[in-house]
Amino acid sequence: MTDKPEAIQEGIYLLKGQGKGSHNYLIRAAYRNVLIDSGLDQNFLHLEKQLISLGLKVKDVDVVINTHEHVDHIGSNRYFQESALIAAHRFAATKITLEDHYVTLYRSGDRNEVPLRIHLWLENRSLFDLGSHTLEVIHTPGHTSGSICIYEFKTKIVFSGDTVFAGGTLSYIAESGSVGDYINSITRLEARKISMIFPGHGEICRNPEQDLSQAIVNAKKLLQGEEAVSASL
Repeated sequence: MTDKPEAIQEGIYLLKGQGKGSHNYLIRAAYRNVLIDSGLDQNFLHLEKQLISLGLKVKDVDVVINTHEHVDHIGSNRYFQESALIAAHRFAATKITLEDHYVTLYRSGDRNEVPLRIHLWLENRSLFDLGSHTLEVIHTPGHTSGSICIYEFKTKIVFSGDTVFAGGTLSYIAESGSVGDYINSITRLEARKISMIFPGHGEICRNPEQDLSQAIVNAKKLLQGEEAVSASL
């Protein structure tokens, strides 16, 4: 049974991922339709059905923003890259375009694998002016070197990828990541006024201040060699 898209803000929809695939978030803005993360390759048909239920085709998505370079967030890029602009932080873009499978964990399984392309190489504080929504890219290394969070100015919501989860649960620190960078990234997010956080997996963070604080506590436990609440994502 196909999960129906969930309207979480005006013009913003949660498209839940299946299995280990990431959630996808669709922003139907005044100027463009933006998809945050494309999810696993094998979940594409599920994603396509959710888009159709909103009256959209794949070609109606104008921009896909990847929150980082892992396969469960970039795997379906291949189905959008001929008609949409694909965006990622430059540290993620390097690994994706040079097919650094050790870091991305991406292989489509096709005999003739389609190379993934990144059209927009993002920097910290890059902006997307969508008319009804304005998105700011916040570089948040830690889970990976190319991890970003996306801040929407009007509603003060954050799309966090695998940087922040409900309850402050940590994602694992991947091959290109760093616990120290992670703590610094979360500390910078704490300085923002945030109403809610929409993560790449799991439940919505409805108490951002508490979840961010707990994430730092859990990360410091890792540095001290103590057991911390973490997820294998």
